[in-house]
Amino acid sequence: MTSFTHVTVGTNDLEASRAFYDKVLDTLGWSRVADLGDNGSIWGEGKPSFFALKPANGEAASVGNGVTVSFEAPSRAAVKAFHEAALALGGPDEGAVGPRDWAPNAFAAYTRDPDGNKLAVYSFTAE
Repeated sequence: MTSFTHVTVGTNDLEASRAFYDKVLDTLGWSRVADLGDNGSIWGEGKPSFFALKPANGEAASVGNGVTVSFEAPSRAAVKAFHEAALALGGPDEGAVGPRDWAPNAFAAYTRDPDGNKLAVYSFTAE
């Protein structure tokens, strides 16, 4: 079964995004589960599901800039396989395979699809 780990949108006004998403996502039973300093925040229902972040490239957020679609992998080996397949098909390395320190056991890689959409793949399984 394939599913998403989270969806990210870009923001140019983090405080306004926090205020907006705190309220609208509360109506779904979601709450803010983490703040990433002045870079963004994360919401979910017991686990990270939705991110609002300043774009990593330093440019203004726009529709598409700062957006990442992240897929859940069943294992760390699957994260590596996803990334290797993307690179073999011409996708760039947008973030090497490895641990991410924002959540326990977070292990990920990043690339882009042929249209330039940013993609991630995550596993939260222990080594």
